[in-house]
Amino acid sequence: MKLVMAIIKPFKLDEVREALTKLGIQGLTVSEVKGFGRQKGQTEIYRGAEYTVNLLPKVKIEIAVGDELVERVVETIQKAGNTGRIGDGKIFVLELKQVVRIRTGETGAEAL
Repeated sequence: MKLVMAIIKPFKLDEVREALTKLGIQGLTVSEVKGFGRQKGQTEIYRGAEYTVNLLPKVKIEIAVGDELVERVVETIQKAGNTGRIGDGKIFVLELKQVVRIRTGETGAEAL
């Protein structure tokens, strides 16, 4: 089992979610986050004053999947989240040691 974590642009969330649903993903967690990478923030003007925004809004998606789905999930997120511009985000894949469904007590792959 793996945890796929993706940081994407907020306006791409619906596209990514729809693509994952078509793939058969039944659940995911979404968090609003802020960060920067190569974008290094941006300069904005507010009431005539220029200021720099160092942390840009992003969305973090977390999906627990079986090993057999990992590559397809990563490819799906990459295709649906791509704009071709800097700041499209990153995808991380982490090993999951154990998963427990709270309601039923199921463990492992059955809990996904």
